[in-house]
Amino acid sequence: MRSSLITIISVLCLDQIIKIWIKTSYALHSEIGSLGFIKFQFIENPGMAFGLTIGGEDAVWGKLILSTFRIIAVIFIAFYIKRLIKSKANKYFIICVSLIFAGALGNILDSAFYGMLFSESMYYPAGISEFLPVEGGYAPFMMGKVVDMIHFQFYWPEFIPFGLGGNEVFPPVFNIADASISTAFVTIIIFYKKIVRDDDFKFFKK
Repeated sequence: MRSSLITIISVLCLDQIIKIWIKTSYALHSEIGSLGFIKFQFIENPGMAFGLTIGGEDAVWGKLILSTFRIIAVIFIAFYIKRLIKSKANKYFIICVSLIFAGALGNILDSAFYGMLFSESMYYPAGISEFLPVEGGYAPFMMGKVVDMIHFQFYWPEFIPFGLGGNEVFPPVFNIADASISTAFVTIIIFYKKIVRDDDFKFFKK
């Protein structure tokens, strides 16, 4: 239980601190810095992880479906973590599921509340987003955008066929929450036989 809580709180705090700092410090699409091929730039994502959407960027129904799905998924994962702890599942598997929960919840916070708490981020030199603006936020509850900032910018060699040569290997920009979810899934896949028991996916086991 302790390791799960520490994982969730740590990811949520890091994710939200970075997002809020970037949103209130930089104009939209600003280049923040780089570490080799890892570039940091501020974009906003109206949909799912890695910029995917349902019905297009302006589809309110798509946003509502996505937000509802996220909330149901987070509630389900929370109960699942509780069951794993109760059944004394492998500590590292519990941490992985906690990473998925924290990442999902981190992006829910953006879409649920950022639209009400911040003014809209604009391209330079229009201005930087303001926290709790007098005129109100840029969107109603559940209609906010997710803040992304991490970009792995490296390219396929020119000789690669199928139209890939010279193009980016992984063009999406993502955030700490997305990275948390992806890291957990990759870890589970790689170490599945070591950390997952046969009955760990029997969700309704008493």
